[in-house]
Amino acid sequence: MKAHIQPVALVTGANKGIGLAITQQLAARGYTVYLASRDEKRGAEAKASIERPGLDIRPICLDVTDVESIAAAAARLKDEVGSLDVLVNNAGIAGQPLPPSQCDAQALRDVYEANVIGPVSVTRLLLPLLRAGQKRTIVNVSSELGSLTLHSYPDFPFAPVNLLAYCSSKTALNAFTVLLAKELREDDFKVNSVNPGFTATDLNGFTGKRTVDQAAEIVVKYATLDVSGPTGGFFTDGGFMPW
Repeated sequence: MKAHIQPVALVTGANKGIGLAITQQLAARGYTVYLASRDEKRGAEAKASIERPGLDIRPICLDVTDVESIAAAAARLKDEVGSLDVLVNNAGIAGQPLPPSQCDAQALRDVYEANVIGPVSVTRLLLPLLRAGQKRTIVNVSSELGSLTLHSYPDFPFAPVNLLAYCSSKTALNAFTVLLAKELREDDFKVNSVNPGFTATDLNGFTGKRTVDQAAEIVVKYATLDVSGPTGGFFTDGGFMPW
């Protein structure tokens, strides 16, 4: 294990879209960033697409649905840098666009594996490295579609997006944020959910109104909090989001 001076971040689902933009912005702020993706080749190609002099971006193979893959990534980080300052749980899938009455168990299971169990597993296996880090920050990339309060409003702009698997997976991710933040509060961790907004990515067929760079700025803000920053919250660019 080598001593590492720069702060270290790992971003899951980082080979494209918001994850790639988060990686680039953190690297531009002086972080060593592990660009995590399921496919090694795609990770290398993603790095090449944003590489600039002075940026320390390191592709790493990590499938959030495969515990062995996560453990291997954790072992590599321990060997190369010894600690982790920031974890951004960005990887996720939309799943099948099914309303509650039509969503079967398998459709629900598939989305929860990636969007809930994945972040829980990644966090658990990387937590020793985060404890060894200085910043101890975890950001879970959520969505306004996970807000039960907003879904209860008839005039919610995204009310027609009544997808049981995806929406409830983000609600569950928010629950993980609250409970983990409560557990780790005395250890000076910052654990927050962030809604990057309706962003043009392949998750929505590039129909979003926000660019990936704009979305990434919101996530990076909460990934780089100082010691006085909040924990256990749900945020967007306008501040607090309703649960």
